[in-house]
Amino acid sequence: MIMVHGDNKGLVLPPRVAPYQVVIVPIPYKDKDNAELKKRCHTIANVLGDAGVRVYVDDRENYTPGWKYNHWELKGVPIRFDIGPNDFEKETVTVVRRDLDAKDKENKFPISSGETIVKQTKEILDKIHNSLLQKAKQARDERITKVLQWSDFTPALNQKNMVLAPWCSDSKCEDEIKDKSKKEGEKHIKAETKNNNNNAEAVEEEGMEALSGAAKSLCVPFEQPPLPENPVCFHCGKVANTWCMFGRSY
Repeated sequence: MIMVHGDNKGLVLPPRVAPYQVVIVPIPYKDKDNAELKKRCHTIANVLGDAGVRVYVDDRENYTPGWKYNHWELKGVPIRFDIGPNDFEKETVTVVRRDLDAKDKENKFPISSGETIVKQTKEILDKIHNSLLQKAKQARDERITKVLQWSDFTPALNQKNMVLAPWCSDSKCEDEIKDKSKKEGEKHIKAETKNNNNNAEAVEEEGMEALSGAAKSLCVPFEQPPLPENPVCFHCGKVANTWCMFGRSY
């Protein structure tokens, strides 16, 4: 499952797998009966639910709206609907998209038509899905390094990257890659530790202990870049027949 950072309060679940795609938070009147406001929240939830949207109304009276915002943000719910006194009077809903920056994430739309509510909500869910997918692909691609020779392999792994390299597909070669990368990773840690006055504490803070993990093949990508002319395996020097993705085994 891909989860992507939203604002600073947590992660955003992709709408298609989120247990709740929309949470509705009523913002009550002060010193006034809020029965009708809550009723409208549940009416909207029923309309969305009948259209297949997974929705929850958080009308608990023992928690403030601010507490609820934080609660559902930490759970990764993609969309929040706020309905306060102004929204109730104007028949609108304030829509908060978790995948956008604070200055851009709020919007309002009218709720006079159930068809309109469903249409706009599903459009927003699709936009969030596409936005999160694009961010995840970009984050992944920025962490892929292409190498052609062993001397570049372990340094790329030490930068916490995945490595795409021409490979011979020999299982014996992979066993040697695992063993050799583990030893070089441990050697790198020792060198870095020796150069750091805080020794073990600095290693733990920087996450360097993870560099001792042996590298292994992750997958043979379905979409293959063209192999170099007269391709050779980046490790053993035999004829390479494919590009393969490698990464640390943690």
